Amino acid sequence: MNSKLEELAKRFEKERKPTYYQDWVRKEGLRIISGHYIYDLRDVELDPWERRGGSAVFINHEDSHNSNDCYICEIPPEGQLKPQRQLYEEMIYVLDGQGATRVWNDAGDKVSFEWHSGSLFAIPLNSWHEHFNTSGKRPARFISVTNMPVVMNLFEDDDFVFNTKFDFKSRFSGRSDYYDAKDQPEGFFLDTNFVPDVRTLKLVNAKERGAGGGHIRFNLARGTMNSHISEYPVGTYKKAHRHGPGAHVVILSGQGYTLMWPEGEEIKKYPWKEGSMVVPPNLWFHQHFNTGPQPARYLALKYEGTAIRNELGIPKAWISTKLGGDQLDYSDESTEIRKMFEEELRNNNVESKMAPFYAKELEESS
Repeated sequence: MNSKLEELAKRFEKERKPTYYQDWVRKEGLRIISGHYIYDLRDVELDPWERRGGSAVFINHEDSHNSNDCYICEIPPEGQLKPQRQLYEEMIYVLDGQGATRVWNDAGDKVSFEWHSGSLFAIPLNSWHEHFNTSGKRPARFISVTNMPVVMNLFEDDDFVFNTKFDFKSRFSGRSDYYDAKDQPEGFFLDTNFVPDVRTLKLVNAKERGAGGGHIRFNLARGTMNSHISEYPVGTYKKAHRHGPGAHVVILSGQGYTLMWPEGEEIKKYPWKEGSMVVPPNLWFHQHFNTGPQPARYLALKYEGTAIRNELGIPKAWISTKLGGDQLDYSDESTEIRKMFEEELRNNNVESKMAPFYAKELEESS
């Protein structure tokens, strides 16, 4: 590191102390995994979580501990997590197993629904909830993304965060169809609180991201966090782009790799398969490559502030850098990136389908 930067960093050292949120996780008896890449979420070792009645580990990737976090949780066969309410939002993706969740408020209104591997749902703000594993043989494991860090660090009071008696009826009013599945999007947006299986949900064409991919977006339980699914065909890859911190990208299908780099610095490669997760650091360019024999699909769980938007409300990660956005056109990427992709395809006996997309981009820019 540059000596001038090292000297400057010392003057900010006092501000790098552990946050209230980080101290709370450790008081729960749980570890915090740092970094921005996990090859297999199913292989991560968990620790007993006595207060909830399951086992878990928290994951904080770079700056995400100041915006949103992630934890992996497991429920033993025929087990259940203890009921909880909370003044932070939570989105849940089921990695393995099957079960059910019950949600209610102080008015006594209760809604229950069943889930399985591939399901996605959210917990409404400050609603009571409990999760059940309905299998007698297999544990159920899920990944959760929350905005707990912001709330914990703001109030610095566990009792207030977990024991405030207030029903946010605009978020949840006990409506019996609250967790009914929907499948008719408006534009890219699907208005729902529950997706039975994100691995098979029909997507909307998103040619703006390059290479003929599909896309769909959610705002589960009317939260300030959001999520989306993206898919791209065999022998293709997405355009490089960048955004704010905290997007937890879970691979749903396919095989390939992601390249990530801060502008002007070394490009780093992260191979993935179904069950991997990458979390791009703040304003790092990143690019996802499908090198396997089937379409590659991923789920991104994130804080809304991750998506830096222009004055028209379009995420800048969808707009070319030529137009003031944060997405690199194929013509602006390094030649080494294409060479790496083509070599990976040859190793996997997969044919590149990128030529028409390169040609179309050149035609549109001429």
